[in-house]
Amino acid sequence: MKVLALTKYSEIGASSRQRFLVFRDHLREHGIELSVSPLLDTAYIEARYAGARTDWSAIARAYLARLMRLRNAKSFDGVWLQYEFFPYLPGIMEAFASGRSTRLIVDYDDALFHQYDRHRNPIVRSGLGNKLKPLLRRADLAICGNAYLERYAAALCARTAVVPTVVDTAIYQKAQSPTDNALPVIGWIGSPTTWDYVKPIVPALSRLAGETVREIRIVGAPDQDRVPSGFEFLAWSEASEVALIQGMDIGIMPLPDEPWARGKCGYKLIQYMACGLPVVASPVGVNTEIVAHGVNGFLATTEAEWVSALTTLSQSPDLRARMGAAGRAKVEKHYALAAQGPRLAALIRETLSGDRRARSEAGVS
Repeated sequence: MKVLALTKYSEIGASSRQRFLVFRDHLREHGIELSVSPLLDTAYIEARYAGARTDWSAIARAYLARLMRLRNAKSFDGVWLQYEFFPYLPGIMEAFASGRSTRLIVDYDDALFHQYDRHRNPIVRSGLGNKLKPLLRRADLAICGNAYLERYAAALCARTAVVPTVVDTAIYQKAQSPTDNALPVIGWIGSPTTWDYVKPIVPALSRLAGETVREIRIVGAPDQDRVPSGFEFLAWSEASEVALIQGMDIGIMPLPDEPWARGKCGYKLIQYMACGLPVVASPVGVNTEIVAHGVNGFLATTEAEWVSALTTLSQSPDLRARMGAAGRAKVEKHYALAAQGPRLAALIRETLSGDRRARSEAGVS
């Protein structure tokens, strides 16, 4: 079976890598060959992270290239689309691009609909607030990273399924034990666009740095003009991210309780837990499913709760070990490539070929 995977980004884009590329070899083993065609290339993403101005001519070329790619869609058994065909173009373009003869699967790991219906510009809200609806009505299946996203999709799409974001547990291994008497390292990994979520708890982290913990390791944030004392800012790369997480002792994921954040799929929590780290996270969206409070980590809202949770973990290596082991076990059961890969393969096979035997394997109605 040949599937055209229309991702938004190349392999450097976290969402495309996590939702599509991580499954490529696994799907091949199940007879599904992905032909991946990103909308935006690596140069675009690197420029965006570097804070460069938007190159509108590059975007125009990317949209034209996608139109040309869609002309060959009929040579595939189906299309697996990340988010939408053309960002910020009207919904009629989504309906036109999707055609009628090609089977279509759409995939969401972010509340993309809020990018339009809650945009700060009223013109965008009015003109594009409903742009995803024709696409979802047309789709044969909507794959969603969590229940919040599925609720939106299910009101429009005839068939939906939740497939969480996963890690390959053969690559993400338990972190090495820290040396005796060493103060622990609190860590965060993300992107320049998600660093803003950490800023509200920087005062809480600063209270711990150098006393309760050895350092606060920040991976993937933008360059800092003023680096707080006790913070270490490191560049992200795909080759180094596992080792960087393994050098942490506690993983954190702060989030604001806002509609966009409720659509997040908790990927960094899954990364930490796969490496055997206990976690502390905001009780927002899927975080409350991934983190069992007091079992594999703590949920924290106020600054006092963050300080208390991090202090408790920092002062007890045994507690960190127990919670880390519980988190690793949870990842292996629910958030591992080996756990979700066969189900995703069944979803794709059943949707694109009408193989009803795959329906029970896929867990869809």
